[in-house]
Amino acid sequence: MKKILHIISSPRGEASFSIKLGHAIIQKIQAAYPGSTVKEVDLVKKQFPHLEESHLVSFFTPPANRTPENTAAIKHSDDAIGEILDADIIVIGAPLYNFSIHSTLKAWFDHIARAGVTFKYDENGVEGLIKGKKVYIAMSSGGIYSEGPMQSYDFVSPYLKIILGHIGMTDVTVFRAEGTSLPGIQDTALEKGIDSIKI
Repeated sequence: MKKILHIISSPRGEASFSIKLGHAIIQKIQAAYPGSTVKEVDLVKKQFPHLEESHLVSFFTPPANRTPENTAAIKHSDDAIGEILDADIIVIGAPLYNFSIHSTLKAWFDHIARAGVTFKYDENGVEGLIKGKKVYIAMSSGGIYSEGPMQSYDFVSPYLKIILGHIGMTDVTVFRAEGTSLPGIQDTALEKGIDSIKI
């Protein structure tokens, strides 16, 4: 049995290919690990705030010295990190928008990448502190970005692997539903993505 955390960043609801692909990944995880539970966090509905001075001040204020305002400002971050620590497997839905991730997902990462909490600096450089997690990326795109002339325009999968690795999560697998807007490809794009899932 595994605890699965499903992070949704698409605003398209039931029409979203990344959400559909994420659900397919979860179904295969549950088939492999019967009894697994799922916690779903929809970043579009939850609306993590973009970082402001109040958040940064709170991040670097020792817990014993935090004011009630600091505690309120840091709640999104603490809750999100707690959800990650509680999970065994994390599924992140990541549609490609303008060659990168949706701003809601970037805001979530800004709240979970915290020096001294999810990563640390030492004499050897940077060490990620969230270890032992398996991460699956459910990536969708209107074009083809896994290969061909548009491959260098994919700033989703490289960024996600780097930022996740920075905080210690290095076991990352990307599954793609791509070409969802291309004639001749779009009709089977999701099916091909689902077929590619190996858990």
